Amino acid sequence: MTFPQALTDQFGLIAPAGYYVALRVGFSFPEEELNHLPEPWVEFYTAHGLVVQDPALRWVYGQTGAIRFSEMALPDPQQVRAQGALFGLVFGAAVSVSAAADRGRRSYGQFFRSDRDFDAGELEALLRIVTILHSGREEEPSLTNAEIEALKLQAEGLRLKQIAARLGISESAVKARLNNVKRKLGARTQSQAASIAAARRIL
Repeated sequence: MTFPQALTDQFGLIAPAGYYVALRVGFSFPEEELNHLPEPWVEFYTAHGLVVQDPALRWVYGQTGAIRFSEMALPDPQQVRAQGALFGLVFGAAVSVSAAADRGRRSYGQFFRSDRDFDAGELEALLRIVTILHSGREEEPSLTNAEIEALKLQAEGLRLKQIAARLGISESAVKARLNNVKRKLGARTQSQAASIAAARRIL
């Protein structure tokens, strides 16, 4: 499968400093990969042979799940993380997905921010997206027209009571629609949901 634009848009929102995703890696090469890391870092990383020294790669080949680089208890004698920070890759997270039925194949990603560490909701969203891509399924359920309508009104600055009055429904029904939007988009907050929806051109 090709990388669905809606999902790669979410990668960019969650990891604005850059990211790399490899899908269904077998003995050595991935079936597909997506590299949105800064080109100077890619050149430096390659020229210095950091792939064999990178603790994040050791983690993704030995574990599954999602983790912040700051929580990895692995040695980094070549200071790969510190060198990455010089290229704007200050905060990192790794995701690794594999199952017994995959016969050793796995998908993984490395994601970066320059401003702050990744929060728990972002780690969950990254893991969910890489899992979707690993399985080869097309993307998550789409939003209903009712959910889009509620999200648009909220993005315009209306409060729950105003949205409820405009749509002729209860405030609890508005909350339910907006919570469904967050869940489907893998967002932790309503503002993040609005950002993801805007990136997907829903709004």
